[in-house]
Amino acid sequence: MPTAPFDWIEAQARQRRAAGLVRTLRPRAHDARRLDLAGNDYLGLARHPEVTAAAGAAARLWGAGSTGSRLVTGTTELHTRLEHELAAFCGATAALVFSSGYAANLAAVTSLAPHGSLIVSDADNHASLIDGCRLARGTTRVVPHADPAAVRKALAGHGGPALVVCDSVFSVDGDAMPLAALADACRAAGAGLLVDDAHGLGVLGDGGRGGPWSAGLAGADDTVTVVTLSKALGSQGGAVLGPARVIDHLVNTARTFFFDTGLAPAAAGAALAALRLLEREPDRPERTRAAALALHERLTAAGLTARRPAAAVVSVHAPSPEAAVRWAADCRAAGVEVGCFRPPSVPDGVSRLRLAARADLTEHDLERAVETVVRTAPR
Repeated sequence: MPTAPFDWIEAQARQRRAAGLVRTLRPRAHDARRLDLAGNDYLGLARHPEVTAAAGAAARLWGAGSTGSRLVTGTTELHTRLEHELAAFCGATAALVFSSGYAANLAAVTSLAPHGSLIVSDADNHASLIDGCRLARGTTRVVPHADPAAVRKALAGHGGPALVVCDSVFSVDGDAMPLAALADACRAAGAGLLVDDAHGLGVLGDGGRGGPWSAGLAGADDTVTVVTLSKALGSQGGAVLGPARVIDHLVNTARTFFFDTGLAPAAAGAALAALRLLEREPDRPERTRAAALALHERLTAAGLTARRPAAAVVSVHAPSPEAAVRWAADCRAAGVEVGCFRPPSVPDGVSRLRLAARADLTEHDLERAVETVVRTAPR
């Protein structure tokens, strides 16, 4: 007798419950008293008056949505302006805006790894890069985390097109990829380098110009960068930056570009305003990094295990998935919102609290956050 459709879902749900890995949605209310260290608003721009005003102005002028794909009606003058200014800020030749950073990564990997190519992927890469590798027509080899020598070895002997993909700053532990050494390994083998700079833009490099800029790779003809507009710029969307021929290729081949509705004008307007504000206030990235280091130093001084942050992410180890969930809930009940990362989201199987530093954190905010995390820590 055939089983009913989707009966298998309950079996998987039981396994998740037994492992303490059930995920739930918690609608977020506006609460000015709650300290948010769970979001990725690294520069404190998501609620900045200039940014929200620009979003409203763009919505009034262009409408609530872009009304179509970028190749039909979804490209406004605002999108083009954002692409030009984003590329100039990051030192790239050209840029292409997508509806999300996830879509941008899928586009870049699948379009730049044709049949017969080799993709070398870092073991700790973000899910969007991993999914891009799965969808691409090339063959993927996964190498140990942040190991340029392993990349060099994986590329050896491959005669066709090759692409190395990695994050600049890894979202789980907050550590940075040694991009300069990785670029050397790529160039020795004639491979392209694709860097997801989601957690680097606005935090690393001169004035927040990102990880590739900091590593001396800005504008290189063999390097492509993917950024998100939803973290340091406080908006929504993503973009691919690189040589003009790469961007032209994406316009003609990237399925998440021409089959997806374009980024909403309000998000494009907000991102453009945030970018201009960052250019006027280049000290914001340094303030973000200083806040992250202060959190790390105080938490480790209190006896917790945390990795020294390369950018804005501070990762604090928890003894188990269940303990991490309870710890995050206790922090939330005390008015401090923190992230909770558990398997399978973390590649090393270690559950964590994830704290995201911001440029607008005050000394009182830092003290409150550390006191709450330490007081609620599992015993």
